[in-house]
Amino acid sequence: MELSEIAFFTDDVTKMTEYYRRLLGKAPDVADEDIAIFTVGGVSLLIHTKFTTGESGLSPENHFAFSVNDLDAVCAQLAEQGLNLEVSPRDFDWGRSAYLRDPDGQLIELSQK
Repeated sequence: MELSEIAFFTDDVTKMTEYYRRLLGKAPDVADEDIAIFTVGGVSLLIHTKFTTGESGLSPENHFAFSVNDLDAVCAQLAEQGLNLEVSPRDFDWGRSAYLRDPDGQLIELSQK
């Protein structure tokens, strides 16, 4: 597993983008009114506008993501270890992902490389 993304959802993408531009000392790699992506040390910092939960069932919730080579196999191993998936592996617009929560309730995304 490799840390691949930290995602923040906000009502003001422009303000958050400017803050992280100043903090990181660089412009985002991708930017528009709804999203900005900074790449830092091989990890994407995603700033995304909040949205209404849609068909995907996912809410606009801050989270971090790990990339894995075989998402289905990793999820099966995690289930064997007693970790419960909140969202089983499935295809989304951005790729194949699954979601679970740590003991404090933080959302974790697992994504297929």
